[in-house]
Amino acid sequence: MGNYDWYAGSIAPYCGRLKYLSIGLHFKILGEKIIMTERTYNIAILGATGAVGTRLIEQLEQSTLQVNHLKLLASARSAGKKLQFKGQDLTVEEATADSFNGVDIVLASGGGAVSHQFAPEAVKRGAVVVDNSSYWRMNDNVPLVVPEVNEDALKEHNGIIANPNCSTTQMVVALEPIRRAYGLTRVIVSTYQAASGAGQSAWEELVAQTEAHNAGEEMIANILPVKGADKHYPLAYNLLPQIDVFEDDGYTHEEWKMIHETKKIMFGDKNSKSVKVTGTAVRVPVPVGHGETVYFETEPNTGATAAGIQEALSHAEGVVLEDNPKEQLYPQPINAEGKRETFVGRVRPDLENDDSFHMWVVSDNLLKGAAWNTVQIAERLASLDLVHVPADAVNKFE
Repeated sequence: MGNYDWYAGSIAPYCGRLKYLSIGLHFKILGEKIIMTERTYNIAILGATGAVGTRLIEQLEQSTLQVNHLKLLASARSAGKKLQFKGQDLTVEEATADSFNGVDIVLASGGGAVSHQFAPEAVKRGAVVVDNSSYWRMNDNVPLVVPEVNEDALKEHNGIIANPNCSTTQMVVALEPIRRAYGLTRVIVSTYQAASGAGQSAWEELVAQTEAHNAGEEMIANILPVKGADKHYPLAYNLLPQIDVFEDDGYTHEEWKMIHETKKIMFGDKNSKSVKVTGTAVRVPVPVGHGETVYFETEPNTGATAAGIQEALSHAEGVVLEDNPKEQLYPQPINAEGKRETFVGRVRPDLENDDSFHMWVVSDNLLKGAAWNTVQIAERLASLDLVHVPADAVNKFE
């Protein structure tokens, strides 16, 4: 599984005194020579032709992962298409269970049904799966990971790692440095989610509706708010306060996901009582880039101030602070598109409640919310030498 690039150098003066080995590097000693090997990986992208899949290819091109061989997988309908990786044409193949033979890492973005079918098959064949669908997120045997927040959870993986919901990801990236500095007891979020969060077809439908409206023609809606629902509404020039199906308690499944994913990622328990989380998820007529207004409460008597929170955010991994009201500086989706970072601004105290604050969070939902977080997880797996499937993992997904 995987190949190695080889480098040689004399270690005669150091034999017997080598104290440590760098993770991700492998060594052989031949006489007075040390041969250092850097592992390369056989990688498969499942769902390679979708909006996230194509960005997975782009992010992998820019990644620190050393790719020995890349396999692009999709449905039978997409098989035969040509996509490029680092200037080379690759042919998309139809995904089957045997597609994962000889694969080290699978980056999956084919949807829940596809991941349900193929992720266990990949694990059986020795591949580690980083899955972008919602299917495995609440499974107790599957870590739900945002590297800036809970990288250590990767050490407990059983062959499958789940990538969170896009709206959850950017929120917890922004909340984690605040939690570490001042604690966190309550979160109330309202989301403003881009059309592309519902897939390439929803994005294309938004464009078509906009063109129709501008031409004085009828707007046709076949996808949003939920493709399989009885009713569909246009997103262009509109707002839709429904993302995913409604649960019996009146919340949408998107809102349910944000609540329980946040608890699992930040507090290690999808039903944690350590923090109260609620929210409202809204689809807006923006192509790419989710925005969120986040109200949060810190632990009492921790000395939290807006300035202190801004300071914590300014030094946080993966966060860019854009917060200067005098200069009208604040995050905007149009500026976040194509960037990996999470952008935060409008940090201010709540004037009615102690230890309470508001902020505005924006990120590219197709990158940090999906493709980049997936590739980033794979990078961390490699750097921690965790690209291997535990012996008993297969039984946990049968």
